[in-house]
Amino acid sequence: MALNLNALRVFAAVVERGGFSRAAESLRVSQPAVSKAVRELERQVGVELLDRRQRTPHPTEAGVLLAERARELFAAERAAEEELRAVRGLARGALRIAASTTVATYLLPALLAAFRRRHPGISLFVASTNTRRVARLLVHRRVEVALVEGPVSHPRIEVVPWREDELIIVAPAGHPLARRRAVPARLLAGESFIVREPGSGTRAVAHAALRAANIQARTALVLGSTEAIKQAVGAGLGLAVVSRDACADQLASGKLAQVRVANLVIRRPLTRLILRGTKPTAAAAAFESLLGSGS
Repeated sequence: MALNLNALRVFAAVVERGGFSRAAESLRVSQPAVSKAVRELERQVGVELLDRRQRTPHPTEAGVLLAERARELFAAERAAEEELRAVRGLARGALRIAASTTVATYLLPALLAAFRRRHPGISLFVASTNTRRVARLLVHRRVEVALVEGPVSHPRIEVVPWREDELIIVAPAGHPLARRRAVPARLLAGESFIVREPGSGTRAVAHAALRAANIQARTALVLGSTEAIKQAVGAGLGLAVVSRDACADQLASGKLAQVRVANLVIRRPLTRLILRGTKPTAAAAAFESLLGSGS
């Protein structure tokens, strides 16, 4: 039985986008055309692929299996296209990158600029999200390059060291603890901390480091980005653990101040995630060469 690849592509879009209308929008076709293609595919395979009893259709057990194979198939299709473009010297093509928030905001722009200078014909698409989500995008083959700041453990992912990042505790300008050269860890016991959301690499590393130093941090506020956290710290809502690279401008201008805790140094590896058993596209290989060169 040869599957209708067009119908399979439509079905994969419904699963990925979470509904018929969103799939129709992404494929630039009508919603009835999407529904018709999925029903034709179900008739072809002889099994229900979507559970339509709820407002948002969800893949059945068979649908989950077929969606995964569809992702692999279309990822292989994109890889073949990229390999053919490589023969033409990367004159055209696209590269999809996912990076955890700190990396995407403070380290990735310079790399994207360097890549664009070398390969102006390659379109770049970047997803900025937390470490957990970056790993999921890679496993589902929705991106070719994945860069994270947090720990990742997944049987299908190889974690490769890239560079090191330092985390520091910051406070609003004029905070009493920021005036001391070395703050005993016990003095932070009553301080409120502003933290990232669950799944954030910064949150995981900071929590482990503070716990190891016997600092019982009290969470006062949870925010979804480092930029929001810096603004909250500056407004006097609490302390935070952030990347030194992320707050360099605010430290230099005096809007934020570092709290130097005695015997506390927080460093973390920034890593590349590689999907085991896959070969990088030509564009991905070209971008990864920049990571190794530090350009």
